[in-house]
Amino acid sequence: MNFALTALLFTAGLFVGMLVCSEIGRRIGIARLARDPEGLTKGAGAAEAAVFGLLGLLLAFSFSGAASRFEARRHLIADETNAIGTAYLRVDLLPADAQPEIRKLFGRYTDVRLATYRDADDQAGTRARLAEGEALQLAIWKKSVAALQRPDAAPPATIMLVPALNEMIDITTTRVVATQNHPPVAIFLLLAGLSLIGALLVGYGTSLNRDRSWLHNGAFAAILALTVYVIVDLEFPRLGLIRINGADQVLVDLRKTMQ
Repeated sequence: MNFALTALLFTAGLFVGMLVCSEIGRRIGIARLARDPEGLTKGAGAAEAAVFGLLGLLLAFSFSGAASRFEARRHLIADETNAIGTAYLRVDLLPADAQPEIRKLFGRYTDVRLATYRDADDQAGTRARLAEGEALQLAIWKKSVAALQRPDAAPPATIMLVPALNEMIDITTTRVVATQNHPPVAIFLLLAGLSLIGALLVGYGTSLNRDRSWLHNGAFAAILALTVYVIVDLEFPRLGLIRINGADQVLVDLRKTMQ
């Protein structure tokens, strides 16, 4: 089962779970009123405020963190494009007869980097493309170092090309780590748990009304479930409905300049 379907099923389950909890809370409240006609539990407002305050705080921090990581991953694509482009341009400093082979390697390397995260659902394929990219990095490094050691190589070439190659290689690790940077699963479980408890309290509080308010209960459940879904989707921008694939266009444009 792919991530998008799993996330949608989780959201639907959370929505239904909140409706069920709301109904359970209402029935608990009705039973309480039947035993004590004077009203529901006194002084429960502080507990409810604490639960909803914690839920709101957790939602705010989770959403903010997910959005920040989403933007950071987009910026990393631009940073890698700049790193590859800079290293590619500095190949001009190498002896002329050594440049064509290295430029071909750069073209292949850029193609592999474009394909690496294109189908993130295929984890085995992603690992294979990462390994292929590392092999091309090594080939570019060895060919460039060999060219730099030639007697006819320009002295500034080493100073300018080597750091550019290092940056191009290092940023691939940064991107891999960024894809694995997510909040602990306990955070998502806590979000779901607080949402269900909140729905229970909403149902309990509305038990004073003779008729059920499906509009309010449904809206509360839908808004919370949708918010949790967006947070989860932002955390996995190559797998869900909200994607950063459009940011790859800068790498596509760079590849066209290598023709």
